[in-house]
Amino acid sequence: MNYRRVFIQNSFVHIIIASYNRIPIFTNHINVLRQAFKNVMQIYKFEIIAICILPEHIHLIINPTDINEYPKIISSIKHSFSKNVGQVCPTYNLQEGYKNKREKGIFQRRYYEHTITLQEELNNHIDYIHYNPVKHGYVERVKDWEYSSFHRFVKNGFYDENWCDFSNIKDMNYE
Repeated sequence: MNYRRVFIQNSFVHIIIASYNRIPIFTNHINVLRQAFKNVMQIYKFEIIAICILPEHIHLIINPTDINEYPKIISSIKHSFSKNVGQVCPTYNLQEGYKNKREKGIFQRRYYEHTITLQEELNNHIDYIHYNPVKHGYVERVKDWEYSSFHRFVKNGFYDENWCDFSNIKDMNYE
């Protein structure tokens, strides 16, 4: 199957990277993942606009200096993490195609990407990324998820600390 990626210079790219069979490995190995990002940022020039790391998938929006390099950026992050994390996934569960190519079975081969060119769309994707831990039931409040750029956005005045905190609604008596 041929995948067509969009390359628009000076745009942003929302990327979702998932683990193989949705195995929850990213937050358990957060320091290895952070180092993988640092390693790749020394090779390629890109800015991480927003990020949220969940146990089995990662959301990020990047702004690469050269838009044509974002597939290499993602490939390099995957490679660096895989190389340094060790064997965290049981190889007996790997499909034959993964075994034949000597893959560790850490990542799904493909990743989702969406090119963003409009400010309003960028804002909506940033909101989506930061709300994702609540959506998936990991926390009740966005501020309670530590593996997110949300805290940087709060510090810089883009969000109130209690943004999307609906926990008080559960306590209301409607009778």
